[in-house]
Amino acid sequence: MIRAIIIDDEVKGSTLLHHKLKDFAEDLIVEHIFNDPLIALREITALQPDVVFLDVEMPVMNGFQLLENIGQFEFEVIFVTAYQVYTLEALRANALDFLLKPVDPEELSCAVHKLKIKILTKRKLAATTTRSGTNHMKISLPTIEGIYFVKKSDIIKVEAMSNYSVFYQVNGTKIIVSKTLKEYEPLLEMDSFIRVNRSVIVNLDYVLRYRKGDGGTLELEDGSEIEVSSSKRSLVIERLTGH
Repeated sequence: MIRAIIIDDEVKGSTLLHHKLKDFAEDLIVEHIFNDPLIALREITALQPDVVFLDVEMPVMNGFQLLENIGQFEFEVIFVTAYQVYTLEALRANALDFLLKPVDPEELSCAVHKLKIKILTKRKLAATTTRSGTNHMKISLPTIEGIYFVKKSDIIKVEAMSNYSVFYQVNGTKIIVSKTLKEYEPLLEMDSFIRVNRSVIVNLDYVLRYRKGDGGTLELEDGSEIEVSSSKRSLVIERLTGH
């Protein structure tokens, strides 16, 4: 899940953008909205967002000045402004994207798609850099009987079941854990896993076939068929084909 923050001095503008971002709720959650850049500056480091949707024209401190005052930061920046004149400055600030108000839904969709690829790449790199030993290749699954330590490579898919997650393994066994998919998604997406709809995370190593459709369908080695949501279609195909 991508953790986002909106910084815009106009309440109407930030509310409208928040509403439009709900279309991408499977991948992105807006955790905070700041209408005062000074408060945002004070709190943003502790919040550690993945992306900041940032207005440019704000009183006391504009968006570029805010970034300068933060100094070093790891989050991505998507500028959202009514003024196209700032495009060049946005490029110099290494912004991931630049959206003009009123935000066009198609342009927002493209920006979020670009963001998902960038975040996934960063997380994969972090996982590769920090992985040492085989423990990182396993995941711990606490159940009422005890804790299972399962190789990630043995997991075919993970399905949501109310507030539980069901792990399906290559040997045919199932492990039910009293945690949601949202809690396991960050631990799995750095490997060969991807959340293909609201209820299922799939290990792409076990995909036999992608069948076309609205979002499409994945046929897995265990014989199951998983529907892909239309919002995930492009990312799933990109991960499967490598381009």
